[in-house]
Amino acid sequence: MCHIEGNARGRIHILKVTSAALIIVLICGHSILSAEKETGDDKTDHSISVKGTRNHGIAELEGYELVNVFPRTVPFGEGENLIFSIRYGLITGGEATLEIRNMAVLDSVLCYHIVSVARTNGVFDRIFKVRDRHESFMEYKDLYSLRFIKHLREGKYRKDRQVDFDQKAHLAIYSDKTVPIAPNTHDFLTALYYARTLPLVPGQAVAMANHTDYKNYPIYIKYIRRETVKVPAGEFDCIVIEPVLETSTIFENSGKLTIWLTDDTVRMPVMMRSKVIVGAFEAVLKEFRLSDDKIRLIAEEKDGEYDR
Repeated sequence: MCHIEGNARGRIHILKVTSAALIIVLICGHSILSAEKETGDDKTDHSISVKGTRNHGIAELEGYELVNVFPRTVPFGEGENLIFSIRYGLITGGEATLEIRNMAVLDSVLCYHIVSVARTNGVFDRIFKVRDRHESFMEYKDLYSLRFIKHLREGKYRKDRQVDFDQKAHLAIYSDKTVPIAPNTHDFLTALYYARTLPLVPGQAVAMANHTDYKNYPIYIKYIRRETVKVPAGEFDCIVIEPVLETSTIFENSGKLTIWLTDDTVRMPVMMRSKVIVGAFEAVLKEFRLSDDKIRLIAEEKDGEYDR
């Protein structure tokens, strides 16, 4: 997904970090508008029980209140499309999109079909060509993952993989293996979109079950602060979040990925920043299209600001 510098190993690392950011989670993410579907009485709590502790014994969460919360509304829907420029400093080396396609049906279950595409361009195609595509099928009502597909094309590296999530039996099903999972497990894309539904404020954090590449681990989303940022798509008041990843063997530093979501009903991701040894890679929103049934609502709320 991104730009590159240094040796091949460094390039692959940057690609994966930025790819993860755009898939989620940032999510990345955070992002996008849809029919403002009320969750009603059937509320599904995807957060991991935190028993009311302040930081759950995790240094990166010191000072944050871990909370269990339910989605208030679903701020995204089919037809939404976000386009990001990927840059390192003043250099733009690629583009990434987050899109919700037409609603899909998997085993008679209605789903959001989320597609993330990332590609290098120009001179970076000659240095290290990237054409990555990730797809997620997110259950329409309870908002967990039912299927995750990735097609990676990074230089000479190729990888195609699909995993189906049996959320009733709590299994992740691959072509060669089946892995037990926690209830309401997410992939990176659904984690990004689910995070956008949560009515959290700075100083709070939430934990979600995540599964990727045969492994289970929680993602903690910290809500840090509010600030205004300016990107090619415009100037936005934002809430700043950081994901913290925990594996069974090591706790990974969360400070390398920061995501800016609009501080409104939309919670649209407008910027993602991944720090590296020297400088940082950024994904900045340059164009966006909201789902049709959200444009009117947000235009009224923002006096036309989101009328795109």
